[in-house]
Amino acid sequence: MARKLFCEINPFFFAISMKKEHLKRHIQNLAPGNRFAKTRETEPLPNLVKRHSSVLVRRLHGVDLQLQQNKVTNIRLASEKINGLLIRPGETFSFWGTIGKTSARKGYREGLVIRNSKVESGVGGGLCQMGNLIHWLVLNSPLTVTELHHHSDALFPDERRRVPFGTGTSVCYNHIDYRFRNDTDQTVQLLVWIEGDELCGELRSEKPFPHQYRLVEENHHFRKEGDAWYRISQVYRLVYDRNSEEALAKELILDNHSKVLYDPALIPAEQIRSDSV
Repeated sequence: MARKLFCEINPFFFAISMKKEHLKRHIQNLAPGNRFAKTRETEPLPNLVKRHSSVLVRRLHGVDLQLQQNKVTNIRLASEKINGLLIRPGETFSFWGTIGKTSARKGYREGLVIRNSKVESGVGGGLCQMGNLIHWLVLNSPLTVTELHHHSDALFPDERRRVPFGTGTSVCYNHIDYRFRNDTDQTVQLLVWIEGDELCGELRSEKPFPHQYRLVEENHHFRKEGDAWYRISQVYRLVYDRNSEEALAKELILDNHSKVLYDPALIPAEQIRSDSV
């Protein structure tokens, strides 16, 4: 039998391990050269780089609906910290540096969290959706992602998915962060808000960037390998010249090979490769 890690012995040791990780990240943040975005402005910058929205409450197989509803509260609180944030040239956006630690005292509720590929509940849960939204906006821009943690498994079937599979990010206070740096010559701005039953976001800038971007998913299918099922696809980022619309580059940004952790009976038959059954 494999020997347990220190954090796996019992909940007390897990809490100690988390405190250690939090302290390490706080020390790392003090390193010279770190410039984190802190300024917020209510007036939107004039140029729209990218806009996106995602459904807040989805039907997730085997998940308590109350966790989804609590997520809306958590996202609303986080939006108040992010909305209007300016990221100036050379500055870095830090998800947790902007939102801060989530707690019941601040009004956060029990929401959906993923730990070791298992669905659990935790205060502040559901904020991965905010991280996913911001990452999608950044992927459609020349900004530089400096910290990203992919969800490694296919946890749920698709339900009103609007973006290629796998283009999200995990976040867990504060050692699993999402960060990007503004290496351009102009200030950009994040706007996030709740409108009806959707989380909405915009990335704005002072003036248009020279390139435009589009993400496409290719070769998407499910395949059985041994006793397990996997979701397979490749996600590319296409780069175009804004003025001529000439295609300049096709970049592979994600090669999905994600284990399906939900009931394989829910996999659409038309998405199974005929040579994989």
